Amino acid sequence: MIRKPVTFYSEGCLLAGDLYLPDGLEAGDRRAGVVLCHGYTGVKDLYLPDNARVLTEAGHVVLTFDYKGWGTSEGPRARLNPHGRVADAQAALTFLAVQGQVDAQRLALYGTSYGGGTAIWLAAIDDRARCVISVVGVGHGGRWMRSVRRPDEWHDLLEQSRADRERRVSTGVSAMADRDQVLLQDRQSKALTAEARRANPAAVSEVPLEYIDETLAFNPEWIVDRIAPRAALFIVAGDDRLVPPDQSVAMFARAGEPKKLVTLPDCGHYEVYVEPAFSAVMAETLAWLESHLPAAS
Repeated sequence: MIRKPVTFYSEGCLLAGDLYLPDGLEAGDRRAGVVLCHGYTGVKDLYLPDNARVLTEAGHVVLTFDYKGWGTSEGPRARLNPHGRVADAQAALTFLAVQGQVDAQRLALYGTSYGGGTAIWLAAIDDRARCVISVVGVGHGGRWMRSVRRPDEWHDLLEQSRADRERRVSTGVSAMADRDQVLLQDRQSKALTAEARRANPAAVSEVPLEYIDETLAFNPEWIVDRIAPRAALFIVAGDDRLVPPDQSVAMFARAGEPKKLVTLPDCGHYEVYVEPAFSAVMAETLAWLESHLPAAS
């Protein structure tokens, strides 16, 4: 496997990425290409390299990247604008399609957590994506943020959002907040992410409060039905207390055929990145790609 640093532009910002090429590529080889869409964390070097390795070993060409303002990519720092992330993933799809080792007619999207919603939204508006995989994905931003909060916490979040909305109109600047205040994690998620983030200097600890408004308006389940007749796979963690399984279940119900819903029982949100759940996720992913997007013609 070859890992090659690359750059490309999205909405005028230079994004940093990594292109993964399988061993044994010969002149004229054209493989299926897969864009990996990160979740809340937003940086390519956390979690996704393991997914890229498995996909590349199976013969696919894979692209990971830092969203605008994350990692070493240009743009407003630490902003989680979901529609801006869709634009970044669409630019990544275009960049991957023009690589000499890629068959532009065989492109796929893989998204995890918040990136699951990113991948679904992009697949719905761009039919170059021949199939899509959403793992523990967010399908309805408002219902998700409400579901993991007590009534008082939800009230306080909306009040923060209202005050920041007025502040942005007056000053042009969104206030920053601790990421764990906005992304209300369960105990298991906190422990697993703390361990992963310690080893990654690009992981941020604060995000702009404008993220609340933007997420409340981001509902991929509204347009998931536009993906068919292209294929959509949804993988959920049965014990996910951060992004409850009903987020993906609702998207699956609205999606057209071909589609598949896989539930990993007794699995928490961040456990999809570690064994044994990681191998289960990738086995389902590889089987789905093989059925709908063979790696080699």
